[in-house]
Amino acid sequence: MKIKILYALMGLFFVCGAHAADMTIYYSPTCPHCHHARDYASNNFIYEYPTMNITMIDVTVPEHRALFIDVIKTCDFSSGGVPVIKIGDKCFQGFAESMADDMRAAIEIDMDDAAKKSAADVKRAISENGDAYRDEHPTPVATITEYTATGDEMRKKKRPHRTVNGHLGY
Repeated sequence: MKIKILYALMGLFFVCGAHAADMTIYYSPTCPHCHHARDYASNNFIYEYPTMNITMIDVTVPEHRALFIDVIKTCDFSSGGVPVIKIGDKCFQGFAESMADDMRAAIEIDMDDAAKKSAADVKRAISENGDAYRDEHPTPVATITEYTATGDEMRKKKRPHRTVNGHLGY
């Protein structure tokens, strides 16, 4: 157990020197693809990339619509479908797990080889037994900022609450 902790600390040391690109997910609470994208980011990316910040913006809140319209224009998308995921300068519309490696490439664009290796090791551990990995690492370093309320109100989370059905309990 002490060796695992030592390796985890060493991994954090190497990763802290290279910053992962931040991610913003524009979503609707009633969109099943949005739930899948949010769950995937919260159960995978925040563990793989401890220097990453994820912002989730509910586009059904009237005050957030201007942000959503801006990202649709910036990304040059012809439709306003959700989710829209912006990682650095890269844009993705929709979500399927088959897109995850393309997203990882966008996240890792400015990371050094040691940080990429650390992320790949975590990805492998999660793919082997994600629940066990998350139980051993209950507080990921990366944070999720959730914009769900009107105005500037938001919630910051170190660890999203997982409900029985596997979806986030925001």
